[in-house]
Amino acid sequence: MPEPIEIQLKKGVLGLCVLALLAREDSYAYEIASRLSDAIDMGEGTIYPLMRRMQSDGWVETYLVESPAGPSRKYYRLTKAGHQALQGQGREWRRFADAVDSLVAGDATTAPETPDTQEGGDA
Repeated sequence: MPEPIEIQLKKGVLGLCVLALLAREDSYAYEIASRLSDAIDMGEGTIYPLMRRMQSDGWVETYLVESPAGPSRKYYRLTKAGHQALQGQGREWRRFADAVDSLVAGDATTAPETPDTQEGGDA
């Protein structure tokens, strides 16, 4: 059975949301998951594999912070590559969201130009 569109959309933008949160401030995985849960109702279990993948991609790095009540927490921060990924994904998201908004509103003639359709392109 196919997943509802809401779940597919959330999965598609999860990485972008995490990058955006970390651009504002360093954070630990549970805090990121809580913010995502509040904002887009995304479950906690999805964040840990994503954080490992982002670390292996070089988008985030970790450091430990002592906790007065319990074990140290692993904090994540964006790397230079992570900031670049956020910029690129942010541009793509805005272009995509604008195109979808235009189509849903019934005005496909005002859809944003893609690099292929801009003046001077090969199309």
